[in-house]
Amino acid sequence: MTPAELKKYADKHGIKMIDCKFVDFLGAWQHITYPIERLEDGLEEGFGFDGSSIRGWKAINASDMVMVPDPTTGILDPFLQTPTLSLICDVVDPITREPYGRCPRSLARRAAAYLQSTGIADTAFFGPEAEFFVFDSVRYEEKSQTAMYLVDSAEGTWNTGRDEAGGNLGYKPRHKGGYFPASPVDTLSDLRTLMVLTMQAVGIEVETHHHEVATAGQCEIDMKFDSLLAMADKLMWYKHIVKNVAKNAGKTATFMPKPLYGDNGTGMHTHQSLWKGGKPLFAGDAYAGMSEMALHYIGGLLKHAPAICAFANPTTNSYRRLVPGYEAPVNLAYSARNRSASIRIPMYSPSPKAKRLELRSPDAACNPYLAFSAMMMAGLDGIEHRINPGEPLDKDIYSLSPEELASVPTSPSSLDRALDALAADHEFLLKGDVFSTDLIDAWISYKRDNEVDHVRLRPTPSEYYLYYDC
Repeated sequence: MTPAELKKYADKHGIKMIDCKFVDFLGAWQHITYPIERLEDGLEEGFGFDGSSIRGWKAINASDMVMVPDPTTGILDPFLQTPTLSLICDVVDPITREPYGRCPRSLARRAAAYLQSTGIADTAFFGPEAEFFVFDSVRYEEKSQTAMYLVDSAEGTWNTGRDEAGGNLGYKPRHKGGYFPASPVDTLSDLRTLMVLTMQAVGIEVETHHHEVATAGQCEIDMKFDSLLAMADKLMWYKHIVKNVAKNAGKTATFMPKPLYGDNGTGMHTHQSLWKGGKPLFAGDAYAGMSEMALHYIGGLLKHAPAICAFANPTTNSYRRLVPGYEAPVNLAYSARNRSASIRIPMYSPSPKAKRLELRSPDAACNPYLAFSAMMMAGLDGIEHRINPGEPLDKDIYSLSPEELASVPTSPSSLDRALDALAADHEFLLKGDVFSTDLIDAWISYKRDNEVDHVRLRPTPSEYYLYYDC
């Protein structure tokens, strides 16, 4: 909507308040609420806030910042009782009015502009398949002398012997047995439908929803693809809606990549394609019906995959999922249909418009503005330098000999190593001033100081199990 249309929309819905949201450095929404009477001034001048209180942003001596609402994102908030207009904002410097260099949404805008400046394409489409768990309870604690976590779900296969109210009826998805079971095994269909209806109310086009592979309430809702910035906005709404609908139903949802031991983790397979003038550019006569451009894009993704992981798999927990030998997409190779490769070329449809690649390693703990931009920049680097992706991996990875397996590179084994890769390989991200050395250095520093070291310094229950009697 234009500002004028936005005002009419607010009047039509009897809106009383404005809820301004912006995404922080790590990918979480922050918000502040204003009376509707401040809408006109806010659209023109923005709203000030303290940037020093946001993770990884400003120092206390330069804390003033301004969030500027994007009127095209205006929508009636689906959760607040008082009619409230939700607006997504970009963050700018209060003096220069230039986009703040560490604002993820502004970075995604620069990425989209850079794509157009190359002349290669005018639109990059993204279609993330964000998985999540829905639990009935979660407890965790961390102190100097104790550490614990405990999650529970009525669907959990570990509860087949539990004494439940009304009697235990025994319908629980087994470990790795949760893919597509009908009721009564799948107990969350109505909840997912409510999530879908709420997503549709904020303008997200949904294609399907289903139970995922793991036990204990692993789910997936698939959105129709969209352009980079629009899809990053939609993924923020997606996560917000999943968490709030679950909470309102007395449950809790998490996008944590590996919350359960011994079962599938939670990923975000990310479909990608380039278009120009309304025409798809990834269809052709090369391998799996792809174009030469598409294969070079794949070559760029594979070359820069370890560095991309620093943004697309940005937590220490991400690497509990990305472990070789456990069906995780850690093999840096591409294939048609083979889901053990990190890049899959879907073969569901022969239509040129359906030709795309699927990067299977990312997870939804990422900041989508940074992750999508990093993926696209790697692909464009591959096109620019005509990077050969090598031979496809069409064999079953588990049938490969040790010699064959040794020739297939893998994803980093830890967040620390992914950050090392980003530190060594980030020139491709700096093109067009999309990313900056300031942002990359701040990302690496924040992740190492606040997350890598946090986990590395603390003993775990597993270490007591293994070593207490040594």
